[in-house]
Amino acid sequence: MARFLAPRAPREERCELCATPLPGERHRHLVDTERRSLACACDPCAQVLERPGAAGGRFRTVPGRYLTDSAHGIDEGAWERLGIPVGVVFLFRNSALGRTVAFYPSPAGATESELDPETWQSVLGGSLLARLLEADAEALLLRRHQGRVECHLVPIDICYELVGRMRLHWQGFDGGAEAQAELASFFAHVRERARDARRPRRSHA
Repeated sequence: MARFLAPRAPREERCELCATPLPGERHRHLVDTERRSLACACDPCAQVLERPGAAGGRFRTVPGRYLTDSAHGIDEGAWERLGIPVGVVFLFRNSALGRTVAFYPSPAGATESELDPETWQSVLGGSLLARLLEADAEALLLRRHQGRVECHLVPIDICYELVGRMRLHWQGFDGGAEAQAELASFFAHVRERARDARRPRRSHA
């Protein structure tokens, strides 16, 4: 009986391509463009699939960069034109559909929001961050809060991490205090990691 009551060991993460055990919680992710899903990967598999033409281009490695643009702002009017019904949304280029799509975290998971192509182009399509965006693997993450809108270019996997956090902590109509605290902590982390895309990367030489 005791063996059934003992705490379970945490499930070991493995590379979904070669089954090699993955160290720690942080590891590489790949976007499977055929299945529209994320796959965990070890460094050697990720490096192989980063090569042009590998696996017929089915997999795309998720970059680790976080960017912001000090010269481009989004005001309340621009946000209203986007027609986003909530305060947080992430947008990415879906290569299979050939267009930009928008999703927002909800208690039911990642919920798609209609995005008018002309409005997207007028509000964000011509921005530096949109031009830098890697299809399928990166997203523009936006949050409208206390009269301002912040926008960051982030790895797509952290957007789905945010979706998971919101599903776990969401309570009631507006999410509740716990979900709001998670959201604030998440964006504080993003701001801390983001660098201005208009500033050259510092050399460590």
